[in-house]
Amino acid sequence: MSKQANKLSRNDVVKTFVRWWAATHWNTSSERLQALGVCAALSPALEKLYTDKEDLKKALIRHLMFFNTQLNWGGIIGGATLALEEENACGEGVPEEVIVGFKNGLMGPMAGIGDTIDWLTLSPIVTSLCLPAAQEGSVMACMLALFAFSIPATIVGYYLFNLGYKLGRDSVTTLLSSGIVNRIINGLSILGLFMMGVLSASLVKVSTPLAIVNDVATTEIQPLLDKIVPGLLPLLTVLGVYYYLEKRGNKYMTALIALIVIGLVLGTLGIIK
Repeated sequence: MSKQANKLSRNDVVKTFVRWWAATHWNTSSERLQALGVCAALSPALEKLYTDKEDLKKALIRHLMFFNTQLNWGGIIGGATLALEEENACGEGVPEEVIVGFKNGLMGPMAGIGDTIDWLTLSPIVTSLCLPAAQEGSVMACMLALFAFSIPATIVGYYLFNLGYKLGRDSVTTLLSSGIVNRIINGLSILGLFMMGVLSASLVKVSTPLAIVNDVATTEIQPLLDKIVPGLLPLLTVLGVYYYLEKRGNKYMTALIALIVIGLVLGTLGIIK
């Protein structure tokens, strides 16, 4: 029998998102990672949906199982899970295995998408934009980097949570089939390449004190290089690091140590400065 009186209101959905956004990463445990935070986020809505204590107990237990995903893009899982619980509470026959399987099956893919967009693309770009001002001693640049990342990330999380609640099990399929994820990744990747070029030219400082000495005059090499290709040595340094990482994989620490050693050796010999 349908229990329409237990259906969630718009306010309930918003409150659940706020709790999801605030609590999911606060209660991480080594055994079940985000499970406690997810259960805390869903619990007020579950209490409204399940008036029977045994049904509520089962719902809380299934959301205390292992869970780990990216907070913002994984919000679509939280919203869709909330919709599935509402269907189940209203007597629409959603098996417990479907709810648990839906969460477990999508937490990995959405974590991969979210980490790629938020932490590997958007965050470095925002940080790069604010880095020059921060190096000049601007405290506001540091705060701007924080808000410029967190505000759009929160808006995306809110949209995806509501999309998940609205479309339920079809939400992730709809999101991926629309192609919006690929367009976002491609757009941010292009912007990231522009930022990499700008930062390479402004932050990578490599020059040479070498000079050509003859009986007539002493010609410094660095001014000649600047006339041919300004910033040639920083460009070669960046390309060398990129070539190494492309051939050897993501061995960033090895590349960093190699840069330090090469810089010390060439600096000591007076080849670069």
